[in-house]
Amino acid sequence: MKAKNDFQHTLLMILVCILPIFIFFVLMSNGVTISPIFFFLFIAICFIAMYYMMGASHGRPVSDNEESDKEALHHQNQIEEQKITVPNYLYGIFQTDKAYKAEGDLVYEGRLLIDSESAYKRLNEELRNSGSKALLQEDDAGRNFIIVTSGIPKTTSESKQKTWINALLFILTLLTTTWAGAAQVGINLLKEPVKFSAGLSYSIPLLLILGVHELGHYFAARKHVIKVTLPYFIPVPFALGTFGAFIQMKSIAKNRKSLFDVGIAGPLAGLVIAIPALIIGIQSSTIIPLTGQSAMQSGADVGSSILFALIAKLTLGQELLAGHTLLLSPLAFAGWLGLLVTGLNLVPVGQLDGGHVAHALFGGKNAHTIGVVAMFALLLLGLFVWSGLLTWAIIIFFLAGIKSAPPLNDISKLDNKRTALGLIAFIILFLILIPLPHSFYQSLGIYCPYI
Repeated sequence: MKAKNDFQHTLLMILVCILPIFIFFVLMSNGVTISPIFFFLFIAICFIAMYYMMGASHGRPVSDNEESDKEALHHQNQIEEQKITVPNYLYGIFQTDKAYKAEGDLVYEGRLLIDSESAYKRLNEELRNSGSKALLQEDDAGRNFIIVTSGIPKTTSESKQKTWINALLFILTLLTTTWAGAAQVGINLLKEPVKFSAGLSYSIPLLLILGVHELGHYFAARKHVIKVTLPYFIPVPFALGTFGAFIQMKSIAKNRKSLFDVGIAGPLAGLVIAIPALIIGIQSSTIIPLTGQSAMQSGADVGSSILFALIAKLTLGQELLAGHTLLLSPLAFAGWLGLLVTGLNLVPVGQLDGGHVAHALFGGKNAHTIGVVAMFALLLLGLFVWSGLLTWAIIIFFLAGIKSAPPLNDISKLDNKRTALGLIAFIILFLILIPLPHSFYQSLGIYCPYI
């Protein structure tokens, strides 16, 4: 029965995620004009329904009923057989139904008697002098676990970070992105190194966007006393000049709030730079007649993005006419690339920012299901919309995985403000990455600035 319910739960979630988008595609592809107000309202309802369906019941203690009492009595014999004594400090905090050892750790299965934040604090105060640490976890069935382990040090590495490596990678990435920026305007810096400044209008804003994104993670982690490295930039001597940047977390998030804050801080910080860069850059971009050749320049072939279209229309107004497109300036291309990087990081998969946010919002089981759906959606977009997303989907699969790392207290809850911010973040993801037919743009009274 449990397996059947899990299957129905997963199927319902997939329908809530995919079916509305599919219906809109079918309707608009057949020329049905849909009011933007109804469109955004419907999407908002879908996100809210998804939250209440998957997240509202997650993390609540198991109700104290007759069945749970019988199960507690049944497991009491197993506790005695394994001769694992329930420590006194658990009384009043946790009702233990079963106790056992797993990979050298003591595991107590049952249910919390108090809120998870208070339980986590009290348990670790009790264990402070023993060298052990208590983890609060929850399985797919909603059962609570306390894991007492000595295998989690305060930080995974006590060695000092070699900041010269970060500085070297930054300088190399500045060189490769400057070369890529100059190449966009037809300058080969290997032949004309004196024109080095031609690529700076692309490299500087791009590195600023990437840097601010990672520093958002950095300062949020420091606020929650999570040890992290400075940003590592990834230089690439071709194409865009970089594969982005990342920071390395050297300790585990304490609870879902800290996991959420660290995950959401980077994308929001990056957008603060990316959107103004795009607005300013669009003003210096060139509006040209739409041809097969022009559609292949400066990112114009990446597929429709409603956020980009709205920004372009608000910036250019009536200058953006049907039958024309934008040849993005280096600054605008850097801003657009910042949007793309933000969108990709918000994909709710594994160790990506969106994966952390999804785990904090919906819990490990639901986040895993969402990650599977998101990966398939990204693969479909790569196969049928823009082949570049297929490359990113493969990179994400191998580097980010599907599952996110749980915090030490994975039974904790988010407040309403964080919940609302998380849903807004996924709406931003939708606006950046999901392509829509041109009939939608026509209903907005704007012409999609790129194919």
